[in-house]
Amino acid sequence: MNAILEARNLNKRFGAIVAAEDVSVAIAADAVVGLIGANGAGKTTFVNMVTGYLKPDSGQIALEGNDITTLRPRQITRRGICRSFQIPQLYDTMTVRENLEIGLGILWLNRRRMAAESPAAAGAGKAASLDAAAQDILEQFHLAAHRDRIAGELPEGLRKLLDIAMALIARPRILLLDEPTSGVSADEKFDIMDRVMTAVHAQGVTVLFVEHDMDIVRRYSQRVLAFYQGRILADGSVRDVLADEDVRRHVTGA
Repeated sequence: MNAILEARNLNKRFGAIVAAEDVSVAIAADAVVGLIGANGAGKTTFVNMVTGYLKPDSGQIALEGNDITTLRPRQITRRGICRSFQIPQLYDTMTVRENLEIGLGILWLNRRRMAAESPAAAGAGKAASLDAAAQDILEQFHLAAHRDRIAGELPEGLRKLLDIAMALIARPRILLLDEPTSGVSADEKFDIMDRVMTAVHAQGVTVLFVEHDMDIVRRYSQRVLAFYQGRILADGSVRDVLADEDVRRHVTGA
């Protein structure tokens, strides 16, 4: 397997609570991996360590063979790992379009700074306009009809989509999604995920997503990691992991 992301022997404690215990996993490029487990099982701790929001007590995280364990979240984002959050992180008093334009503006500013240091990156931030680039994203996520709506007034499904669209602005190598369908109605959840997966597949992005809805896990995952008490209880195909007796006992309750 050609691994794009590797975690080696990660350990993390919060006092007496074991949040990660000897977690080791390799993720292939272009994979779609579901992370499942009860609340407190270690899923979000793992995501937070990979994205730099938490530092492991021991162990190593590598992106394409390069150690990123001690890097800050912004540094990790620039290396190609982006995320969305369980609670969408939006500019709630601004419109959908303005949210995207802020994200695009920050990206282009960073690229101009990189261009000053590396002539090879000089053309990376060029685009016709913020509005045109934002419109492309709006159309990709089927949000064009909502471009002038205030983000704080959107229903949760659209807020989730906007948050994920903003995470994809930088065209990351890896996207981590924390419960992308939580708070979304049953009627909307597949439509939301279809839009997200169409976008990530078009960009060739590797995806890891935390999810409690097993219907979503079955439909969109190629591989599943089941967490329990800070360790990986099972790792494999959707069918094999969800049929595992320990997973059924401790995670799905099936």
